[in-house]
Amino acid sequence: MKKIMCLLTVLLLISCGDKKEENGKLKVVTTTTMITDLVENIGGDLIEVNGLMGSGIDPHLYKASQGDFRKLDRADVIFYNGLHLEGKLVEVFEKMNEQAKTTIAISDGVAENTLIGSEYFASNYDPHIWFDLAYWNDISVYVTKRLSELDPENAAAFEVNRDVYLKKLKELKIDLDKKIAELPKEKRILVTAHDAFNYYGRTFDFEVVGLQGISTATEAGVKDVQRITEFIIENKIKAIFIESSVPRRTVEALQAAVNAQDHDVIIGGELFSDALGSAGTEEGTYIGMYKHNVNTIVNALK
Repeated sequence: MKKIMCLLTVLLLISCGDKKEENGKLKVVTTTTMITDLVENIGGDLIEVNGLMGSGIDPHLYKASQGDFRKLDRADVIFYNGLHLEGKLVEVFEKMNEQAKTTIAISDGVAENTLIGSEYFASNYDPHIWFDLAYWNDISVYVTKRLSELDPENAAAFEVNRDVYLKKLKELKIDLDKKIAELPKEKRILVTAHDAFNYYGRTFDFEVVGLQGISTATEAGVKDVQRITEFIIENKIKAIFIESSVPRRTVEALQAAVNAQDHDVIIGGELFSDALGSAGTEEGTYIGMYKHNVNTIVNALK
């Protein structure tokens, strides 16, 4: 709590020296790259979007900089994931909201009784909700609603942008279903660095196994490696996957342990889990990220 109060004090000091421009575009700060991409699709050039996290950044372990606090202070609204994805930052956002700063958790756009529970943390949920395409549809609608409340003059334009984006998401689901149909059901087992793909698994009927838990703040131990090694051999899994925002050493250790027992398993490629790819690339968008992940998974496991 002391750390949170210190962060809020920093924000207050920063705000004393900076005045926001009047009558300009709505200033939006987002946390993860997935949220940044979504808000940019809905808001277009009618709003000003500043993302805190870039490509390859792990939101579970992210620590805000002085520059981030300046962005937060200048923002008219802050969109974040919630469900403890952003760690201590969530507590900061909640305190800021109590002090009249508009902070919005996109997870509020999802029905709580449909969320996947966490076996590691009581009363918490798996925060990786962007991998459920139906959720992302609902969240797009929710973000549009909240932006429209804050900027009613542009509400009609936001709704047009939303409808265009929802059509793209519908087309994405059709394309992904076709690709995944190439993979027999018995081969739909996904082993990754951490437990980020449970919603993906539910959406596309995959069994998902992660070396680490739903948060990368928890470390994989020797017993975890041994357990998953046995699982890979028993199920004759041919590929496991690294993630762009998680160090690859644990997956490489798992590969070595499996290969040492005369079962050949390859690293099937790099998946984007908690962050999109580099800005300006196809993988730097939500839709491009999802296509990359599915293509990588299916091609390696076939």
